[in-house]
Amino acid sequence: MDLGRFAQQMASMARDLLAQESVDGTLERITASATELVEGCDAAGILVLHDAKVETLAPTHQLVIDSDQLQQRLGEGPGFDAAYSSQGERVFRIADLTGEHQRWPAYAPQAHALGLGSMMGFLLFTDDEDLGALNLYSRRPGAFTETSELAGWLLASHAAVAFSSARTHAQMEHALATRHTIGEAMGILMGSRHLTEHEAFDALRRYSQDNNIKLREVAHRICEQGSV
Repeated sequence: MDLGRFAQQMASMARDLLAQESVDGTLERITASATELVEGCDAAGILVLHDAKVETLAPTHQLVIDSDQLQQRLGEGPGFDAAYSSQGERVFRIADLTGEHQRWPAYAPQAHALGLGSMMGFLLFTDDEDLGALNLYSRRPGAFTETSELAGWLLASHAAVAFSSARTHAQMEHALATRHTIGEAMGILMGSRHLTEHEAFDALRRYSQDNNIKLREVAHRICEQGSV
């Protein structure tokens, strides 16, 4: 590996991640970077678990989706293990899936049948949260080396920070937009029903609770229709 060139590529990738304007854009740049920068990587994706349900983010190939769905169906697999618990492996490298029948007796042979030869994965985490697992796939056994693992680990470290930052930014934007919508809806009620600010908010809250509709949805309806 040309270390100077690789360092330049990693620096460029880090800037690209921070320049993305959405969470989806950040994730797509992460997985695309894996196929560009990590030797042996044919496909990449991010696996996130919600309870026991798998969500595949920014897959670069159908193979990624197939593997994640297989792990969900079987309840086992390397990416599944890494994403499931902070106590799981933070980094794993599987040289040959055909040799992993003891660890994942159901997943390993079926993953090999999908066309997977080797696999590598990294838990995406910051000091505050675990975000999922970045999984890298190759059709060839033995495709990933120690150099590949180092490159993947560096990528995952940058990716976790960028992913967390993008998600926090999106949540803040959503909160601000929700607050603006609620304020606008309160203004409409105050004007049309001659309510005080407190009375207008209380009317929104009561309607939300009585009809089991989120407060922001009630506010959105009022802003669009003038009433609920």
